Amino acid sequence: MEPGERVESGDPTVCQGLGMRRGAVAASRPRGPGPRGGRAAAKATVRPGETVLVAGATGGVGQLLAAKLLQKGFRVRALVRDPAKAETLLGAQPALEFVQGDLRSPADLARATAGVEGICCTTGTTAFPSARWKGNNTPEMTDFVGVKNLVNAAPAGLSRFVLVSSVGVERYEQPSPYMILNLFGVLENKKKGEDALVASGVPYTIFRPGRLTDGPYTSYDLNTLLQGIAGERQDVTVALGDCLDGEMSRIALAEGVANAIQFEHTSGQTYCCMSVDGDGPGEDAEKWSAMLMVE
Repeated sequence: MEPGERVESGDPTVCQGLGMRRGAVAASRPRGPGPRGGRAAAKATVRPGETVLVAGATGGVGQLLAAKLLQKGFRVRALVRDPAKAETLLGAQPALEFVQGDLRSPADLARATAGVEGICCTTGTTAFPSARWKGNNTPEMTDFVGVKNLVNAAPAGLSRFVLVSSVGVERYEQPSPYMILNLFGVLENKKKGEDALVASGVPYTIFRPGRLTDGPYTSYDLNTLLQGIAGERQDVTVALGDCLDGEMSRIALAEGVANAIQFEHTSGQTYCCMSVDGDGPGEDAEKWSAMLMVE
């Protein structure tokens, strides 16, 4: 389908009542389980001035998210494999610190997560074998094992864990393009990562964006090759579950994540999202709050 055209729901029971209007929100789905396993109850939001760990901070969405969080007054701890490279990309700022680590190594994560109020995970790899898979950066290790390790390392009382996943994670077994996208397990492992987060009892928000557009272009995919941009598609359509297709601007996605950690009503929600024609919410927190509100 072309971006901005009518969206077909992969499963009408997943996104009941979805209107094709800008900022559309579907009927509510059950939220995830509450705290369990002795995990301390947490407040629901992360506030400016508090520290947010960004995993994947040198990726396209991660770079934008770190910048937006800093702009909004948060302290950012960037979990990266190469701090020198990360500082070159993100710059040196008083509210920004770098901690070296690898999500595939649980021993690296206790220091990285200590004392943070929020965690945002924007890590990912390519759906098909590429140079990015070198060093065992496969979908299983990146999208499942790494995410699960980070969830397990979340400190007691964490206010929010936001995970950037993908559309199609509930549809890869159905006849659709997502069957092809999942040939090497990327969607299956993203869903396993989501499930680990939901089952943990950590307060969470999950975003399932469509195919990512707008820079920074850091991956080995079609949008990087074509330098895909959102153009006039600055508005955003949001629904619960997994029923949208199309594309999603990295810029809008990062803005949505940076806002969602501040709203109590986004806790325990899983959103799919795509860019559509229009002006969109931009950096307006009230518009994002309304867009992500579930009645």
